[in-house]
Amino acid sequence: MPLSEEELRLLEQMERALSEEDPKFASTLRGTSLRHAARRRAVIAGVIFVLGIVVLMTGAITEMIVVGVIGFVVMLAAAMVGLTALRGQNAAPAAQAPRTTRHEGFSILDGGRASRGRKRGSDGSFMERMEERWRKRRDQGF
Repeated sequence: MPLSEEELRLLEQMERALSEEDPKFASTLRGTSLRHAARRRAVIAGVIFVLGIVVLMTGAITEMIVVGVIGFVVMLAAAMVGLTALRGQNAAPAAQAPRTTRHEGFSILDGGRASRGRKRGSDGSFMERMEERWRKRRDQGF
């Protein structure tokens, strides 16, 4: 059953008020997800990164140091924007509900690191663990 003109007008007013009050929620309802926007930013950053490489190589070939430095700065900025977009895209689902699913010896929360029966930080400092590994290698003859 179609809506009357007054109902359509009220619905449009409600949509406008919602989009003014909470634009993120409104975009989610509209179908434009934040994940899609983050992916688009990451792709654009990748294209700009490639352009930065071109500018850097142009500066190297023409022996113009300033052009090479500008290309490097463009690459660095594009990489920062792209990684930030990807990190935000991957952090959004994890922030909603942390999962502790176990799968073949490692946990998702561990970041894919196999748990070897020790908790993080319980075996001493990083340097102590590295020294212990070095001693084992030296004793084995490697």
